Amino acid sequence: MDDPSSRRADGPVRGRYAPSPTGPIHLGNARTALAAWLSCRAQGGTFVYRLEDLDAPRVVAGMATAQMDDLRWLGLDWEEGPDLAGPHAPYVQSARHKLYEAALDRLHRAERLFPCRVSRRELRELASAPHGPSGLVPYPASLRPTRLATDWYAQFHDDPDPDAALRFRVGDGDVPFTDHVLGPQHQQVQAAVGDFVLKRRDGVYAYQLAVVVDDLAMGVTEVVRGQDLLSSTARQIQLIEALGGEPPRYAHLPLVLDAEGRKVSKREAEAGLALTHLREAGVQPEQVVGYLAYTLGLLERPAATPPQALIEGFDLGNLPATPWRLPALPLAALQAVPPLR
Repeated sequence: MDDPSSRRADGPVRGRYAPSPTGPIHLGNARTALAAWLSCRAQGGTFVYRLEDLDAPRVVAGMATAQMDDLRWLGLDWEEGPDLAGPHAPYVQSARHKLYEAALDRLHRAERLFPCRVSRRELRELASAPHGPSGLVPYPASLRPTRLATDWYAQFHDDPDPDAALRFRVGDGDVPFTDHVLGPQHQQVQAAVGDFVLKRRDGVYAYQLAVVVDDLAMGVTEVVRGQDLLSSTARQIQLIEALGGEPPRYAHLPLVLDAEGRKVSKREAEAGLALTHLREAGVQPEQVVGYLAYTLGLLERPAATPPQALIEGFDLGNLPATPWRLPALPLAALQAVPPLR
């Protein structure tokens, strides 16, 4: 199989940042947003802000507005988003259910969709089930239904089965792609995760479906995100191609780690790494940008810098491919960045 990420023709760049309103923007989130914004701006593209709020129980009231306020404080902007509207509105996933249903219908007609009543617990209890690279038990092809009624999807749509999820029938073989930070990649979806869920038993659309449908509908050509989502890429490429689309260019940034070498969590963000807390502590936005630019290899040393000053010459391929570990006292490190005069 050829590399699908190498087939995108040259054209207008459309980048995006798509946070979930489940917690404050912390330094790791801001670093990713900055890199995505810089790449889009350096290519003269359009930047899109999208709100991924499908996981309703985890959504924090008022957080969507707070996140946008924090990124604007940092100096980032966008041409399309929940607060600006645009040609691909709405930019809030919870208001885009019709598009997800249309995608499921298309996958059904392509015979890539099937109902599944096997729970995660039952998958774990499969005595001989080998674990995939992620440590999870992949959904085995042997559990796929061998025969379905011709009208099963219409019946499911009109009267959903509370015990069934909808799964995507994955293809065989490796999925190669080029990551514009980490280099050549390949993933075997069948071995890693098997057929994966697109709509949960409770009726919630899965992240993998929503992000693909939204990126296609919004014409996104470049996706810059954290390395924790690298394992989703091959699944999303298969899904994009099943929907007749073309994958965007992908770039996965190595994560920001705390002083102990652990991924920065929302709990730690609330303890002082959130942009909101940095603002309250008197840190200038240019100090944050300059520090993040230093961690991305854009500056030789931390120095207060507006994001616009970093656009010229920015190239994702020059970013470091290793995680960045924060010092034990990150607030002190930010306060030590020489401020703008």
